[in-house]
Amino acid sequence: MRAESEKRTADATPVVIPAEQLIEVIAGIFIKAGCSQAEGRRVGENLVDANLTGHDSHGVIRTPRYLRWMREGTLNPGQQASVVAQTESHVVLDGNFGFGQTVGPQAVERGISMARTNGVSIVALRNAGHLGRIGAFAETAAAAGQVSIHFVNVAGSVLVAPFGGTERRMSTAPVAIGVPVEGAEPVILDFATSLVAEGKILIAAKGGKPLPENSLIGPDGKTSGDPALLYGDADPAVTPDQRLGPGAITAMGEHKGSGLALMCELLAGALTGSGATGPHHTHVHNGMLSVYMSIERFAGHDSFAQEVKRYIAYFKSSRPARPDAPVLIPGEPERQMREKRLRDGIPLARDAWAAIVKAGREVGAAIPDIRG
Repeated sequence: MRAESEKRTADATPVVIPAEQLIEVIAGIFIKAGCSQAEGRRVGENLVDANLTGHDSHGVIRTPRYLRWMREGTLNPGQQASVVAQTESHVVLDGNFGFGQTVGPQAVERGISMARTNGVSIVALRNAGHLGRIGAFAETAAAAGQVSIHFVNVAGSVLVAPFGGTERRMSTAPVAIGVPVEGAEPVILDFATSLVAEGKILIAAKGGKPLPENSLIGPDGKTSGDPALLYGDADPAVTPDQRLGPGAITAMGEHKGSGLALMCELLAGALTGSGATGPHHTHVHNGMLSVYMSIERFAGHDSFAQEVKRYIAYFKSSRPARPDAPVLIPGEPERQMREKRLRDGIPLARDAWAAIVKAGREVGAAIPDIRG
């Protein structure tokens, strides 16, 4: 009994890997799988960056699924975003089912450049591979001194029940907004419109942090935190298929999150030409509608900077409900987590790391023996 207890304790202890080493491992896997050196490195950096910020749902745990999509031909290395239509202040781009870590930044760079010239730009990106943590795009725009708003959907990923329903009808449909702050870190709001991101359910299924009991809803209308409602009775040794479970993820904030997810499907899906989600899609892909705004064309740089700083100070001055937990602005928890994980390493559930190692070795990647 004692030996079994010690084994369970050991299994529950995460593997802890330094960020740069983890980037090298993940990049090496994707290079072996068919990415160029540059693209493999971009994918590795992007996924590890999500882990660094505490968004483990969009981090390296995605590796086996990306590799499966590559095998299936629904995620293609070496693709670039191509122009479908454009004017001075808007562009429609096709990601050609390439890596989101490649076509996503290309879309962001275009949006920033057009807004710098014209004051405002709108970028519609269709048919992109998984874009990763959308807040990273808002951070890029904020670093360029621009406000940005991003609506995203995932065509082919039907995971979330609308408020009042039990059957899946929506993707997790994330939203991100970034606002630069003069002389300080930006305000970055980044969230899925589902109660939890699908990747957080994947983490729970792989031995990570348990889910809140209202995260999923079954056909009987009862809520639960059991990942099997999304994945079915999946083998722990393989990456679970989110299409197989009988239940659905619940929407964030009941009718509010459900309505916002609907708008993401219509804006990021229908308006971009990427398609709103549904069972008719065979490719799991992202659509993203982004708006970029040059501050100088609105309130003006100095006026905006002064008012943003004033309001953030006022916002944070609210008396904390807990003395040891001060009021934070969106983006602060991620920056605090980044500092901690850069110092201490990135923790990964052992089942999740084992799945990454297995998938990497299947494509011939040399992965060091890391025991944490």
